[in-house]
Amino acid sequence: IVALKDATGDVSRLHSLKDTIQQQTPSSGGGDSSASDFLYYSGDDGTTMDFCLQGGDGCISVTANVAPAEMAQLMEASLSGDTARAKAMNAPLELLHQELFCEANPIPTKYALQKMGLIGSDFCRPPLGPMDAAAFGDRLETALRQAGKL
Repeated sequence: IVALKDATGDVSRLHSLKDTIQQQTPSSGGGDSSASDFLYYSGDDGTTMDFCLQGGDGCISVTANVAPAEMAQLMEASLSGDTARAKAMNAPLELLHQELFCEANPIPTKYALQKMGLIGSDFCRPPLGPMDAAAFGDRLETALRQAGKL
């Protein structure tokens, strides 16, 4: 195991996870990885910026499917410790981080990509179905506009 994905949204866990793994991992010897080589990834787009600013190594992102360049720039700023730039990059994405989870993934992502004209259909293989556009369409489209994607 070389990495951990934390999708709890609880950024305070990062330091306790690092401490626990440091205590449980023997020092490197003979080519084995050590705790200092272990990677920590956020799996919660809404807290990824803070996670990385506090020492995380990156993210496994849903938002990056819809806004790849913006998420790459956000990660670049966060991982380099540029808090002001990271906050500026994250601000237009905050609602998108949230609304891409209005239904089970990848349903809202497919809907968003279709609305953006990047795919021809929002089809999801069974047992998933299309997004309930009447319930969530306006919310997700508002988030896409705020992120500059529509």
